[in-house]
Parts: sequence; structure tokens; C-alpha cells
Amino acid sequence: MSTPSGPSLQRLSLWGPVILMMALIFTASSRAGLATPVITDKTAHALVYGVLSMLLVRALAHGQWSGLTILVAVQATAIAVAYGVSDELHQAFVPNRMAEVADVAADVIGAAIGAGAAWACGIIRRSRALRMR
Repeated sequence: MSTPSGPSLQRLSLWGPVILMMALIFTASSRAGLATPVITDKTAHALVYGVLSMLLVRALAHGQWSGLTILVAVQATAIAVAYGVSDELHQAFVPNRMAEVADVAADVIGAAIGAGAAWACGIIRRSRALRMR
């Protein structure tokens, strides 16, 4: 068996966190009665999908600040939202869980904020790099 190297290892380092986050979301959605004692359910949705969106931005930009464009941010948001919709559909089949449009709305808001924040950080990083030249 060969060990991963070069492009395979880079792909794993970029997409592994995305897949792990999606697996964590799926696992949490498979459990009935998850409680978030400190924050509201909608805030939890926004935070989780914000993180997922940021991880997607990183992967889609190939881990490079120069690759972080508005298109990448929009793509990351779209993928995170699509996953949020599929997760709500999944919850419809979990006993004592239900799909909620309000949860998808929180996912959309969180994903957009996460991708927007990553995109803004990219702009700031690139402008600082230009000034230092």
C-alpha cells in the first residue's frame, strides 16, 4: 500500500476538515433531542454552517489567499446551504426530529456570514501584502 503524497495529501488537508464537519453535522442531526443550553438552536445552526462555509472557502481556494474570490465565497455558501437543506430533509426521517424552514434560514445566514468573513479576510491579506512590496 502506498502512502499519500503531494497532491493527494494536499487534497486531504483541504477537504478532510470539510468532510469531518459534514459528518459531525450529520451525526448530530441523527440524534433526537439535542440541546444547546448556552445558545439558541438558530444561533447554533448559524455558527455551525458559518464554520462549514469557511472550511469550504479554504478548500475551494486551494488554501491560498490569492484564490479567495467572490465566486469562491458564493460557491462555498451555495454548497453549505445545499448541505443544510439535505440535512433538514434527513432530520424529517429521524424519530423525534423535524425539518424546519427556520433552521435552513439560519444555515443560510451563517453560511453567508462565514464565507463573507473569509472573503473579507482575503481582501485584507492581499492588500497588506501589496503594501509591503
